[in-house]
Amino acid sequence: MDNSLLLGLPILLCCFRDPLSLRLPYSLAQIIEIIQCRMGHLQFPGEKCSRGRGICTATMEEACTTGRIFRNDGTPWLTFRGCLKNCANVNNIKWSVYLVNFRCCRSCDLCNEDL
Repeated sequence: MDNSLLLGLPILLCCFRDPLSLRLPYSLAQIIEIIQCRMGHLQFPGEKCSRGRGICTATMEEACTTGRIFRNDGTPWLTFRGCLKNCANVNNIKWSVYLVNFRCCRSCDLCNEDL
């Protein structure tokens, strides 16, 4: 093989700034931002999720969330998980006779599994 062709290859490759951007509708940074979250709409203490069980995909504006509802005496009543837009970590929001806690994460896939 001709050495001049091998030497010209790096120059040719430098002409293409980002070959992925020519093939994909999203930039690589946007792809990295999308994560998967554990989902379960209703989970009572000691039970598996009974409604909406599965995995959701959080967009760049969303986060994985775990919400826990406690009775006023602190005993757990209900847990729910999923993808939520404008998520914020909050503690002990009073809701009628219950207290609600939210935890949000975007650290890795299924990060809300053990929150």
